[in-house]
Amino acid sequence: MIIRIWAGQVTADRIEEFCAHLTSQVLPQLGRTDGCLGGELLRSVAEDGHRVLVVSRWRDEEALRGYAGPMWRIRPVCSEGELHYLMHPPEVTHFMPITAPATL
Repeated sequence: MIIRIWAGQVTADRIEEFCAHLTSQVLPQLGRTDGCLGGELLRSVAEDGHRVLVVSRWRDEEALRGYAGPMWRIRPVCSEGELHYLMHPPEVTHFMPITAPATL
């Protein structure tokens, strides 16, 4: 499994609209993508609170390549119009889980 984190800094006046777009459009589409095992949207709790993360779990590199193309390691995927919400282009990073999620 590979964890993909898409990170973007949203303009202050569009954060609510962008989060609604991600929740209603992007996450459901992502969930229907072959090899995507799930995901979630996170919003910064900092006072400015304009940073968002989309954390998704993928079966393997082949699934990520099918979703994001051959440059999946560095290429953020954006739907049409999403860049208008952002202060600068988003970034992606990838991680491999070492332990299972803990329940507290």
